[in-house]
Amino acid sequence: MSRPALETRVFQFLVIAVSLAFFWILRPYAGAILWGAVLAIVFAPLNRRLRQEWRDRRTPAALGTMLIILVLVVLPVVLIIMALVREGTDLYARIQSGELDVGQWFQQIYAALPGWVVRLLDRVGLGDLEAIQARVSNGLTRSMQFLAQQALSLTQNTLGFVVDLGVMLYLLFFLLRDGDVLARRIRGAVPIAAEQQRNLAERFTTVIRATVKGNLVVAVVQGALGGLIFWFLGVHAPVLWGVLMALVSLLPAVGAPVVWIPVAVYLLATGAVWKGVVLIVFGALVIGSADNVLRPILVGKDTKLPDYVVLISTLGGIAVFGANGFVVGPLIAALFVAVWEIVGVSREIDRDGTEPVAAAVAIPEQPAAG
Repeated sequence: MSRPALETRVFQFLVIAVSLAFFWILRPYAGAILWGAVLAIVFAPLNRRLRQEWRDRRTPAALGTMLIILVLVVLPVVLIIMALVREGTDLYARIQSGELDVGQWFQQIYAALPGWVVRLLDRVGLGDLEAIQARVSNGLTRSMQFLAQQALSLTQNTLGFVVDLGVMLYLLFFLLRDGDVLARRIRGAVPIAAEQQRNLAERFTTVIRATVKGNLVVAVVQGALGGLIFWFLGVHAPVLWGVLMALVSLLPAVGAPVVWIPVAVYLLATGAVWKGVVLIVFGALVIGSADNVLRPILVGKDTKLPDYVVLISTLGGIAVFGANGFVVGPLIAALFVAVWEIVGVSREIDRDGTEPVAAAVAIPEQPAAG
């Protein structure tokens, strides 16, 4: 091997090793870095507009954008987390003391079932009340304990949350102020053709905006509406249930009905008929229609992955990256599709000798889950 080739190999190894080491030391703050980059991408149009209004003054524009983000995003999230911790602590204490008995809820529901439903359950082998109650009560109790413990753990990790929030805001400021310069440096260093870089960058930003503006905002709205109606009807821990409703709303084919329908059934079965009817009507007409009304407005013509891809990639992202997987999973899936589209386009160019009309194949759009 010649000396220049050896030097090239050594330098390539050094680049890879240093890059891996850099990512390794940033790993404890991966969530803060991710959300700083996400917010910078989502609010980049607003930052550019402020910069134009203020004669290309980068620092005031970045500070103004951060102030808007603090008011619209950070402050509401902090208030929700504080309420969630309070309700989670209370719920955990009630479960531990026995004041909250899930088995008693099940007995009330079973006792209120019509006779034909009871006979149907007997016919299909589900008439053993004690066995079913034990299984359902055990499952519900463990689920509620898990939710309460997760909320309680937020209190124990207050210092970590404050540090992550500070890192996110610090990084966000520089990404808003110098993000375009940083993007040009990255594009100049990455050994990929300019057209491919442009396709990947467009898909990256499009998926981030579609995921945050579409999935996250719609889920937050549905969770807020659910928590509001639960509070109005006097359901215990409305913030906790609202957050749970927002989380399941992020999953296609699942959605908020998984939370509010069982609560409505419980209200009807325990004699609170008007509350159950109000919850069903509100859930079907208001919570259920929020997705269909808001998503086209927020996402517009942004590319949307098929629901089955979103579901699988979201569940996989959560399993690997935790809560950050709600964004990371669909993002990796979208980049996977974009990279293979580029491979297909390149092969088509090599085969035909002419560039196809479209630089990338559009992902077929699927109807959103209700």
